[in-house]
Amino acid sequence: MTGLLLLAGGQFVPACAQAKHEALVTNQGSDSLSIVDLGSMTSIAEIKIGGKPAGIALSPDRSRAYLAAPDGKEVVVVDAESRSVIDRVKAGDGPLGIAVNPVSGAVYVADWYSARLLVIDAASLAVSGEVKVGKSPSGIAVTSDGATILSADRDSNEVSVIDAVTLERQGAIGVGTRPFGITIEPSGERAFTANVGSDDVTVINIRERKVVGRVAVGHHPYAVAFSGGRGFVTNQSGGSVSVFDVGSLEVVKTIEVGDTPEGIAADPGGRFVYVACWFENALQRIDTETLEVSGSAKVGDGPRAFGAFLR
Repeated sequence: MTGLLLLAGGQFVPACAQAKHEALVTNQGSDSLSIVDLGSMTSIAEIKIGGKPAGIALSPDRSRAYLAAPDGKEVVVVDAESRSVIDRVKAGDGPLGIAVNPVSGAVYVADWYSARLLVIDAASLAVSGEVKVGKSPSGIAVTSDGATILSADRDSNEVSVIDAVTLERQGAIGVGTRPFGITIEPSGERAFTANVGSDDVTVINIRERKVVGRVAVGHHPYAVAFSGGRGFVTNQSGGSVSVFDVGSLEVVKTIEVGDTPEGIAADPGGRFVYVACWFENALQRIDTETLEVSGSAKVGDGPRAFGAFLR
């Protein structure tokens, strides 16, 4: 699953949620979760998880982290305040991408090997439903009103559109080759898929359910984040982040980062973007004003951080 991100872009955070200025980074190689203080850019804790965790999503109030552990075939639930594992939920044959409904708190898990999304009830932590999607679902995104789920189905070269209430697959949108991460821009109008096979990003109008643009980026794009009217794309095999203007869809800069960048997320204030570099064993910080790497924190072995990982 090396072409695996990010997924839950555009996730709404209630006003009551308190920012902790931390990153929660899944480390697939060391079977752990690193907690990074973003002020000092230092790792302050490491929690043993197991199951080769890759995907991550946070509850709407940012108090819980849900980790997709494909080798364990489970979702591991972590209390972010106490830094402890509080539950493990069996979740299909290969849970990978994961996202949380910002309204209901329901957890959606992409079951890579079974071409379906599973739904975990946030209160009972039990699987409460499922929906069939395309082949090898990876990244998941949910609209800010909680009504629509988008699944990037890598080996079908399409995005599934799912009604979050009925769990009906309402249709599929053809995108680039092997879409992996999917992120909704802050305005909520468009979704962007990182296509690892065609080295580009596909732009989808969510309401109209059609492709409205394309951005050529680096080699094996993995995930997309947004800040200050720009998109930031991790190029897994390029060791770089492509930066594009969300209006013109033109690339404005390519930033060299650590080896094999994967998960990426922007802080709510828009000042920095954070990138997990898998073979670098580091979380790197990009300054959104200078478009340069301005800091780095050592984490566990093989960081993936595929999803929403900032709190």
